[in-house]
Amino acid sequence: MSETGDAREYEVIVVGGGPAGLQTALYTTRLGHDTAVIDRGGGRAAMMLDTHNVVGVTEDVSGNEFLRTGREQIQSYGADIVTGLVTDVERGDDGRFRVTANDETYLADRVVLAVGFNDVRPDPPLPRTGKGLHYCLHCDAYMFIDRPVYVMGHGDSAAFVAMIMLNFTDEVDILLRGEEPQWREETDERLRAHPIDVVEAEISGMRKSDDGWLEAFEFEDGSVRHYRGGFPMYGSEYNSELAEQLGADLNDDGTVVVDDHGRTSVDGVFAVGDFTPGHNQVPVAMGEGAKAGIAVHMELREFPRSLDDIEANGPVSPDELPGLGRRVRDAAAEFEAARAPPIESDAGAEPAADDD
Repeated sequence: MSETGDAREYEVIVVGGGPAGLQTALYTTRLGHDTAVIDRGGGRAAMMLDTHNVVGVTEDVSGNEFLRTGREQIQSYGADIVTGLVTDVERGDDGRFRVTANDETYLADRVVLAVGFNDVRPDPPLPRTGKGLHYCLHCDAYMFIDRPVYVMGHGDSAAFVAMIMLNFTDEVDILLRGEEPQWREETDERLRAHPIDVVEAEISGMRKSDDGWLEAFEFEDGSVRHYRGGFPMYGSEYNSELAEQLGADLNDDGTVVVDDHGRTSVDGVFAVGDFTPGHNQVPVAMGEGAKAGIAVHMELREFPRSLDDIEANGPVSPDELPGLGRRVRDAAAEFEAARAPPIESDAGAEPAADDD
């Protein structure tokens, strides 16, 4: 990082500090690029009471603990963490990006959008997220094996999630909450062929256990139905404002168009995680972050120089080495010094004596 006028200057700025953003920053930093993560806090991962489906991370690790460890990791390698909301990103005449957050300006050669989305929450009464209200079928279905489950919603996604949950339990209800079903005729035909109750009445109250977990919903028709938990299926609101500012192409559902390495339609702008098409999973987001981090490195790295550069400017001088920022280099030296003995030169050393 360096100062340019009133702006702080980096090679890479990652907007968003969830699993995808932190994984991207981990790669770009360890690959030698001055990197900052600008994160407003919160996000879907922060809401996780327990972390599921991440190899090496046990169930008792909360989302906040998981993210805190990630932030500490990348800071130890030389990255900066900035707490703030990015309100504006634009490309300057020099091709670099001016990023505005907290009325501060940051400059970057590459920008990575890891801004995710917000789940559309149904109206209360609702159980606490993680204790009866769950947004990730693939993460949490295991928790409901042989337990009664609800699915809230009235579209195709609600119907399909309900049918999928029959793989885990024989007690699945769809809660319309007073709305008319909007799923297609074909979906309706398939749904009727599965043993799923469709409950039309609105929820009027909720019962919870002493530990805060959902026990049952009370309905306006006077009925009471017991559930261990379930899934609201009301869609997603993607945080697309910055991508739109930059002119990046978006898909019809609000996700950003990316290639296999996270590149958007705008040169120098990448996107990773839940803001991109595909499964909204922590391990998937981390994989996207790793791929994007490598792609950013391959665009920014100093060496190998091209033949055109060599012909124009001559061979690489030893004074240009190593080809990485001083901040990352200094952090690497401290990291190594804390974990390994010093490296001593063998120059001029006497040969070891023979034990014989």
